[in-house]
Amino acid sequence: MTRKTLLVGALIAILPTAALAEGFSWNATLASDYIYRGIDQNDDQPALQLGADFGFANGFYVGAWGSNVDFGDSTNIEIDTYVGWAGALGDSSTLDVKLTRYNYLNEPTGVDYAYNELITTVGLGETYSFTLAYTNDYLNADLDSVYAGVAGSWALNQTYTLNANAGWTSIAGPLENYFDYGISLSRSFGPATVSLGYVASSSGAESNFGRDAAEDKVLLTIGFGG
Repeated sequence: MTRKTLLVGALIAILPTAALAEGFSWNATLASDYIYRGIDQNDDQPALQLGADFGFANGFYVGAWGSNVDFGDSTNIEIDTYVGWAGALGDSSTLDVKLTRYNYLNEPTGVDYAYNELITTVGLGETYSFTLAYTNDYLNADLDSVYAGVAGSWALNQTYTLNANAGWTSIAGPLENYFDYGISLSRSFGPATVSLGYVASSSGAESNFGRDAAEDKVLLTIGFGG
């Protein structure tokens, strides 16, 4: 699993496989910034992101993913832990259901951003995926939030792959709903995958998180995995 169902802050669109590989797997990404669902998590600074999973023969898996963050306070590390199940739905479709806990380290006194989210992703062939996520405690603020997203990946030739995604975040209470989208071009260089992309969000994101966090971004990422 790569965070945020998209290499959260890294590759803009990652499609699920028929099932997570049995045994241990890992991923590492160096990104020019960390963007999650259209929102900057690291204040325009580079991010190092590391993840590891262990998959079982029955389709269940557990894992963790981490990145440096900068929210403008003392919080500087995010560590996501998750448990889930992934498997095939017929010959060409896949299902991935996981429960993720977003944890944050070195938060200011009296501040707790941690919350849980249930994420379901359906993959259609090797091209499209659809994600629906729900939490009843967005950013530990006791707010219901639903995220709906679609992603696609197309091989342009034997060298380059075009990735695109779009999502809608609905948040109850005083925060505004918003739309985000991204597009990227990726290429593999031996064990590394390099991606150059563009991400943006609607005005609701700026109202919720400020102009700097929601402004359009160009992202460069270098990812490894095994």
